[in-house]
Formats: sequence, structure tokens, C-alpha cells
Amino acid sequence: MAASDAHLIEAIGRGDQAALGKLYDAYGAALNGVVLRVVGVEEMAQEVLQDVFVKIWRNATSYDPAKGRPFTWMLNIARNTAIDAVRRPSVKNASLIRSLDSTVYGAGHDELREGMDVAGVSDIVAGLKPEHKELIDLAYYKGYSQQEIADNTGLALGTVKSRTRAALLELRTQLKDYR
Repeated sequence: MAASDAHLIEAIGRGDQAALGKLYDAYGAALNGVVLRVVGVEEMAQEVLQDVFVKIWRNATSYDPAKGRPFTWMLNIARNTAIDAVRRPSVKNASLIRSLDSTVYGAGHDELREGMDVAGVSDIVAGLKPEHKELIDLAYYKGYSQQEIADNTGLALGTVKSRTRAALLELRTQLKDYR
């Protein structure tokens, strides 16, 4: 499906609104899961998801298939847009700062994973080393910064940075082999 997704993004770059609708139908739920994980509030997640698809619409011509799969590109847009939304001064408040409480973390985690299975991401992440998988989960599924990961795991910030880089390199290798 990745090849047809690349064609959809190419069509979006040419202004094809129907292609954007197809992409939304295919990935809206999975991207909403990512956004909701980061922002924590359904109403805000819906607004951010709309911003995500506006960015996809505006930046479709910047997608480079040589750099990764379409879903990965969209996932990064969704994650970054959600993090930006949470970090806005008008949004920062105690109700949006979430802990790593396992009951909260586990509540929608399986749904997010299922939504991402469409692109095969879950299988690839599951195959990573355990310490790399944890960092990918915290950074990309939960939207934590490296400092927040260090604070919540007890690891030194330098360790988090080097392990995150190693995790991303391992993930990149896995994704190249997957294509």
C-alpha cells in the first residue's frame, strides 16, 4: 500500500482534493491516535489533526520517497504538530502534562498500534532492541522530549540522546529492509 500512498501524496501535491480524502480515510484514525497520545484531550486532538492534514496538503510536494515511507512522513508531521500545540503558552497547564502512569499509557496504546499496523510500523518497532523500543514508544507514540524521557526513566540526558540516535538508526535500517 505504500506505493499507492506515495501516489496519493503526489496527487495531493498537484491539488487533488479527492486524494487527500482517501489519505484521510486510510490514516486519519492512526494519526489521530498519535495526536491524542500527545495532547491528551479529544477536542484539541481533532483540531490538531485538522492542522496535520492542512500541513500534508501544503507540503505534499516536499515528500521524498527516497527518505522514507509516506506513513512515516505523515507520522512525523502529526507528532511535531501535536507537540507544538501542547507547547503553546496558551495551552500549557497542569491538565495537559501527563505522567507515565501505566494505566493511562496502556488505555489506548493497543488501538494506536493496531492503526499503525496498516503501514507495518508496529512489527518493525516490535523487532527493535527493548531499550530502543522503549525510547521510540516514549518519543514517537507519547510525544515526550528527550529531557522528559530522561526525567521519567532516570537515565542521564546524554544516555537518552545516544540511545535515541541508535534506536533511530536501527529503525531506519529495519525500514530500508522492509521496503
